[in-house]
Amino acid sequence: MNTTYAAKKFNLSGLLGISDQTLDMHFKLYEGYVKETNRLQEKISAILKDGKVDQEEMPAYSELKRRLGFEYNGMVLHEYYFGNLKRSGGDNPKPGSSLMKAMEQGFGSFDIWKTDFTGIGKMRGVGWAICYQDPGTGQLSNHWVSLHEIGNVAGYQPVLVMDVWEHAFILDYKPAERSKYIEAFFSNVDWQACEERIQAEGAVKSQRRRAS
Repeated sequence: MNTTYAAKKFNLSGLLGISDQTLDMHFKLYEGYVKETNRLQEKISAILKDGKVDQEEMPAYSELKRRLGFEYNGMVLHEYYFGNLKRSGGDNPKPGSSLMKAMEQGFGSFDIWKTDFTGIGKMRGVGWAICYQDPGTGQLSNHWVSLHEIGNVAGYQPVLVMDVWEHAFILDYKPAERSKYIEAFFSNVDWQACEERIQAEGAVKSQRRRAS
């Protein structure tokens, strides 16, 4: 609880279909999650300072811990999201790359993987579409995460993270035009960043052997 987080800086001006105005607003929102994470940790640390949580402290402690899950995950997921975008991104993962191989192995083709991921992004409600890798098998799977902390898959590694809360696109597109935002998102994906997040085939096999 002694860690103090600092907001990271992302140079993403000039994205296709996602305006600098949207990014500026989005960065400020992300900075709010960082600030609130630090504030909540300070409050929790104050309660834990004497080494116990008294009965009268439990209601406040419980609410602080619940809220920390929301704020902390909001901070981390935004860092993944901004981190897998870049100017002049898009296209597809490189043929023969670890990422493309995992997509083809798990879904049959990149196009089918993208159809599944995009379909999740179009689901009603606010949340996140996230492609995860199972570190034990190397398998990729796409998931819907509502809010920030509900639906994350325990132990899985995020590979591609897409924010589909309305604040991610409302200045550029109408609420009913989320599909246009998703198209814009894919025009700016930094596939190399995703490639660096995925575990190579050899590392996956090594983990599988240790687990058996």
